[in-house]
Amino acid sequence: MKTITIPSDRVFEGSLILINANYSYKETGKKILKPIDVSNKKIFLEKDAADAFLMLMNDIGGWKEIVIVSGWRSISEQHDIFSSSIIEKGLEFTQKYVAFPGYSEHQSGLAIDLGLKQSDIDYIRPSFPYSGSCKIFKDKASHYGFIERYPKDKEEITKIAWEPWHFRYVGCPHAEIISKLGITFEEYHDLLKQYEYGRRSYIYKDSEGVWRISYLKASTESFTTIEKSSGSSLYLSGNNSDGFILTELKTKEKRA
Repeated sequence: MKTITIPSDRVFEGSLILINANYSYKETGKKILKPIDVSNKKIFLEKDAADAFLMLMNDIGGWKEIVIVSGWRSISEQHDIFSSSIIEKGLEFTQKYVAFPGYSEHQSGLAIDLGLKQSDIDYIRPSFPYSGSCKIFKDKASHYGFIERYPKDKEEITKIAWEPWHFRYVGCPHAEIISKLGITFEEYHDLLKQYEYGRRSYIYKDSEGVWRISYLKASTESFTTIEKSSGSSLYLSGNNSDGFILTELKTKEKRA
C-alpha cells in the first residue's frame, strides 16, 4: 500500500465536479484549455475533455453534420449571455436554459453545446436531433466520457430544461455507468456517497478491467490522505463540495 496526500482544496478540481444551482464553479486557475475547432481557434475545452471530444468526432466522422456552438466560457461571457437572454427572451426562458453566472458548467471547460450544421443556428437552443450524425454522437458519447447533462423529464433534479445539445465530460467509466443507469449527474453523486472509501466500493466491469469507485470526505485539515493498493491505477476528482471521488482500475491480465 502507498500513502497519497491530497490538498483538501482539490475538492474543487477534476472531471467529476458537480456544478449546478447549488454548487458554483470555483476558479482554481489550474485547468489547461485546448482549442477544439480548426475553423474557430476561440472555442476551447479542458484538455482531457478536448482530446476525448476530438477522438469521438473523428471516430464518427461528425464534422460533416455537427457544429460546435459553445465550449469554455469566461464568467464575463456568461454574464453577457445571461443578460442578453433576459433582454431578448425574458427571465422565465433564461432561467430554464441559461445558468446564472458563476454556476455554469461551461466555465469549467468540461461542457460543450453542439448543433446540427445548418444556415440558421439558435445559439441558446441549437437543434441536435436524434438522427444522423447527431444520434451517432449521442450513442457513442458515453464511451468517450460524455453524458447528455440535462435529460428529458429530469428537470426537477437538474433545475435546467431538457437540453439535448448540451454534453458534459465526466470521463470513463463514469459516463457509461450514468448512461446505463439512466440517471442524472446529481443522482450519480448521491449514489456514490453510499460507497464510502475504505468500507465498500461501487464495482463496474468492462473491457479495461475492474473499476472500484468510492467517495471520500475531505479532511478538515489542509490535507487528506488515502492508501493506494499496488497493481492498480488510481484516478481522483473532487466533487466540488465536500470530498473526493476515487476511481481505481485493476486491469485484466493479458494472456500470452
